[in-house]
Amino acid sequence: MALEENERIIIPDENGEEHLFEVLFTFDVDKTGHSYLAVVPAEQKEDEEVEVYAFRYEEEEKNEDDLSLFPIESDDEWEMVEEVLHTLIDEENNE
Repeated sequence: MALEENERIIIPDENGEEHLFEVLFTFDVDKTGHSYLAVVPAEQKEDEEVEVYAFRYEEEEKNEDDLSLFPIESDDEWEMVEEVLHTLIDEENNE
């Protein structure tokens, strides 16, 4: 299953409470072989500044509809993800 922009996914927090998010971007990093996704809360207001959340993800082999999400923990990985996100957002704003 390939995630699509504007697709909605449910992500549980550390307390098991489920939250609905909208997928902004997904991208793969060839050098590491990792896949990443950037999401925003689905219940945001149009004019409200929102926080973008990013995760490394892997698709489950047994059930293609399931994803495993992993927090981004290293500074190098964060810098790479932020650079890609800024590039994608700039490209979208210039269209």
